[in-house]
Amino acid sequence: MLEQELTEKIIGAAIEVHKHWGPGLYEEIYERSLCRELQLRGLSFEQQLRIPLIYKEFNVGDDLKLDVWVERKVIVENKHVKELLPVHEAQLLTYLKLTNCHVGLLINFNVTVLKNGIKRIVL
Repeated sequence: MLEQELTEKIIGAAIEVHKHWGPGLYEEIYERSLCRELQLRGLSFEQQLRIPLIYKEFNVGDDLKLDVWVERKVIVENKHVKELLPVHEAQLLTYLKLTNCHVGLLINFNVTVLKNGIKRIVL
C-alpha cells in the first residue's frame, strides 16, 4: 500500500475515534482507540515502539518511543495539546530521520474538528 493511501486510512481511523470521544480525554485513550480502529481496518502497526539511540557506535539509550508506526511506513505522533507547535513538528521530523521513514502524521485530538488537528509531514 502506498503512503498516500495509508495516510488516508489512518486519518479516517482517527476521525472515527474523534467522532466517538470528542476532545478532552487523555492522549493514551486516543492512542489505544486509534490502534483498535487500525486493527479493525486490517492495518498492521506497532505501538509504543522503543527505538535504540546510537551515538558514534555507542548505544546511549532507547528513550525514543514512537506512539504508533503503521505498516512500518507511517509514524503517527498523537497529541492532546492546546495547539500543535513547531517543536511537535521537529519531534516528528527527528523520528522520521532516525527510522528512515518518509511520512508522518501529527494528530492533535484536543480540537473541535479533527481535520484542524492533523498535520502530514513528508521527508
